[in-house]
Amino acid sequence: MIFSTPNPDAEDQQALEQIHAYRAELADVMRIPRRWAGGLRRSMLARAIQGSNSIEGYAVRVDDAVAALDDEEALSADEQTFAEIRGYRQALGYVLAMAGDADFTLDVAAVRAMHFMMLSHDLSKSPGSYRRREIYVHDEKTGENVYEGPSAEDVPGLVEELVAELASASGVDMLVRAAMAHLNLVMIHPFRDGNGRMARALQTLVLSQCGIGEPAFSSIEEWLGSNTEDYYRVLALTGAGSWQPERSAELWVKFNLRAHHIQAQTVARRYREAGRLWLAFDRLSEEFKLPDRVADELFDATLGFRIRRSTYVRRAGIEQRTATRDLARLTELGLLRPVGETKGRHYVMGDRLAAVRKQELQARTPVVDPYPWMRQRLAAAGGPLH
Repeated sequence: MIFSTPNPDAEDQQALEQIHAYRAELADVMRIPRRWAGGLRRSMLARAIQGSNSIEGYAVRVDDAVAALDDEEALSADEQTFAEIRGYRQALGYVLAMAGDADFTLDVAAVRAMHFMMLSHDLSKSPGSYRRREIYVHDEKTGENVYEGPSAEDVPGLVEELVAELASASGVDMLVRAAMAHLNLVMIHPFRDGNGRMARALQTLVLSQCGIGEPAFSSIEEWLGSNTEDYYRVLALTGAGSWQPERSAELWVKFNLRAHHIQAQTVARRYREAGRLWLAFDRLSEEFKLPDRVADELFDATLGFRIRRSTYVRRAGIEQRTATRDLARLTELGLLRPVGETKGRHYVMGDRLAAVRKQELQARTPVVDPYPWMRQRLAAAGGPLH
């Protein structure tokens, strides 16, 4: 027996309708080729990688996640952290590849393969293999065990049941189905390590299979990473300290719908803002006679990324000396600012570019919370967070 899927109430149905409307609107505008779509997609994937790993306690800069996407060296992450980032990037790459494959089947082998991809850099964590003993979730702050998973001998059957449930849940809304995949996998805790990241990656995979849209724009991993305490609290309230699949998952589903609702609004807002920024880049290019190729670097800088000459050379398909000349010109204009010495030098947003960004983004649309009562309820619950 695994956690059963609750029936959405009127509040949930309203949230679901609004989420799907946001997603449909975004899908419509994405069909029209835009110069900034690729950069926005890349940044969203990086934020998903950053968010999911940060929940596990890895301090990840978003441009280090971008470095993993670009198969480049880390700018600031230590060796272990960057290995974790690259492992998650590999598993997420699998999700992206399978999203459009009509012949792909989500089965037990696929779940175990994802885990191997994620943790193959550390064989001591038994990547791809189920755990062989009991497992506990430990709260580092209190020193207490706050969750005990089901018996190790039950794990294979429970994962099989989860996969079978996903295959048969045709009448369940895709957002709810994906949320339940996340909940059941993280509560089964089938592996020695990486269960949280696996559950979040599985949720993204289920969403992509259901056709909700590109994983880069449909994942809630970024939002979960920014709301880690609430994430742990809702898991604690749902699980109540041990494997109890007879408990209600209603609050968990509402929490996920809230995440999707807010993330969908955020993605739509970023898309509109990206369009305004690129128009501003066009004006700058015309005013200062800049080549069109610098717009990608200016966009990345406005997102807070650190710009490297090697990345610019590869992305723009130019020679080193051309990149050096472009970056020097952008620095001269105050659009970028150099940091560090020659070998480790990178560039960040300069004062002029910061002023442009501020002007274009000052009229931000506020985000609407579909469950305004939830934060207070979770805060009132208090208790252990992990």
